[in-house]
Amino acid sequence: MDLLDNYKKAWKNQPEEVRKRSTVEIYKLAHSRSSSIVKWIFIIGILEFVILNSLSLFIDIDKTNEEYAKLGLENFIFYSSIMYYTILAYFLIMFYLNYKRISVIENTRVLMKKIITTRKTVKHYVIFNLAVIALIIIIVTITSVKAKFDIVSGVQIIQTFLILLVFLCLTLGVMWLFYQLLYGFLLKKLNKNYKELAKLNDLH
Repeated sequence: MDLLDNYKKAWKNQPEEVRKRSTVEIYKLAHSRSSSIVKWIFIIGILEFVILNSLSLFIDIDKTNEEYAKLGLENFIFYSSIMYYTILAYFLIMFYLNYKRISVIENTRVLMKKIITTRKTVKHYVIFNLAVIALIIIIVTITSVKAKFDIVSGVQIIQTFLILLVFLCLTLGVMWLFYQLLYGFLLKKLNKNYKELAKLNDLH
């Protein structure tokens, strides 16, 4: 008989009143911790948005736009920026709604479902950001190569794409680690709460 079976047996041998009180206490603790974690996910998402967009203050926007115009990418950058911020706003709203919904839940199974939903939202958010970074790097590089296609050799084109591949892998690797530091720790704690709730639900 494993540890969980022993725990179940000990739980069932407790008086009904004690079992109910313990269940409520465990649920309240898991609920409080989950609500706090999801609130921090929302706060970090807002801070990330503000800080990363503040970096544009240190960039010469006019010069950057001129470079994009030379490559014929001004429309792509404009419309992709609109799409990016629209989807980003959607994720931030979902972070907030996840927090508000979890903070008022009074049912173990529903709370477990909302924890799963929150984890999926964060993972999709990270994948979305990595995909956007990869897409911009690839399109800008390909467009730059095409603009100089007549004056570069086949060997130089191959070298450029090899450099692109290495740079892309390094960039995505660094960004993945960045998001692991930002959200990975919180998701692990949220997953721990989910497991505790699952055990609690299994005892009924």
